[in-house]
Amino acid sequence: MFHVLHKPRNISHNPSLKLHAGHFDHLAQLQSLSLEGVEIPNITTKMFLPMGNLSHIYFKDFQYCSYAPHVRKCKPNTDGISSVEDLLASLVLRVSVWVMAFITCFGNLFVIGMRSFIRAENTLHAACIKVLCFADCLMGVYLFFLGIFDVKFRGEYNRNALIWMDSMECRTIGFLAMLSSEVSVLLLTYLTLEKFLVIVFPFSHLRPAKLQTVLILAFIWLLGFVIAAVPLLNEELFGNYYGRNGVCFPLHSDRLEKPTAKGYSTGIFLGLNLVAFLVIVFSYSSMFCSIYKTGINATDVRSRLHKDVAVANRFFFIVFSDALCWIPIFLVKTLSLMKVEIPGTINSWVVIFILPINSALNPILYTLTTSFFREQVELLLCRWQRRSATKKDRKSLTSSTIYMETSRNPEYPAKMSLPRLSLTDLDNQYG
Repeated sequence: MFHVLHKPRNISHNPSLKLHAGHFDHLAQLQSLSLEGVEIPNITTKMFLPMGNLSHIYFKDFQYCSYAPHVRKCKPNTDGISSVEDLLASLVLRVSVWVMAFITCFGNLFVIGMRSFIRAENTLHAACIKVLCFADCLMGVYLFFLGIFDVKFRGEYNRNALIWMDSMECRTIGFLAMLSSEVSVLLLTYLTLEKFLVIVFPFSHLRPAKLQTVLILAFIWLLGFVIAAVPLLNEELFGNYYGRNGVCFPLHSDRLEKPTAKGYSTGIFLGLNLVAFLVIVFSYSSMFCSIYKTGINATDVRSRLHKDVAVANRFFFIVFSDALCWIPIFLVKTLSLMKVEIPGTINSWVVIFILPINSALNPILYTLTTSFFREQVELLLCRWQRRSATKKDRKSLTSSTIYMETSRNPEYPAKMSLPRLSLTDLDNQYG
């Protein structure tokens, strides 16, 4: 036990040191404590409360700082994502979270709205795209709430860090982010396999019918919901699965994570998601190889495959965006499992920029860049212009008729008036 209580104490870099709950009960006057390099698997807030005069404390990891919220100075003061002062450590992150949230939500809602008004050639495919956009929109909702709570805790995050990470709000937005991510991955895999069957086996009848499509979409949402909800059902096995960091997303594995939680997240990110990504890459590689090697000159076959080939070309960029999104995530997860020290700034970039990249780009790649969508938008604009012109001409004709009635010459018959044009005539005129 320590006897000179007012002097700083340095017990850092002592791997054999085991701290117990009452280890610092008799250090009420201690002002500085260094625990750098010391693992504290049983850390609690009560462990540091007896040291009421403690003004400086030094830990191995930033996450320990949240267990000493009354201490004025804590080091390290950031993990690259959060800091002692703010939920999002840098101005770039604070601005970017709002920008990415707006782009993701607006882009997906816009596509859902436009596809609801535009009659699609393939209604089942259009329905799948709208479902995908809804799933991606949840990622934008997650980012919006992250920005809101960053504003709420501005300047005093460390005092609220434990409360925030243990809160239902943190678990809810983490659940939404995981649900969005997994449903999006599964939907992209399904859409890829659907196009794979159409292009590689063009003469088969393997396209799913309406009922099959509805069942597949329902199954994907159910599976995504189960994946996101399972860690919330048993805290003894999974611990605080979504509250391992300030952004409430279980990407980076740390030393204090429970084995079950670590195995589960590994199975999701390096198991299911990696398999889905490989299936997508293999499917599109097979599609392009099949198209290249077939070399069929029959006009009818080429016309039948023309639209599917165009879709496959567009999907290539979707696969490329998937690679930009998921390869860094696979690398970060693998390195964290290998206990490689990863700078916190990399984790922040992955969560704020890389993870939502698919959700932000999918509306553009699936809808806004398609020739059919552009043609339909142009058609809607033409109809709107025709209706505006029709209303304007009808108003002009009505005004002219009234003027002629009031100022007609007496030598003309009283019942004489300008002929009225029907709406059909006007449509024909501007058609």
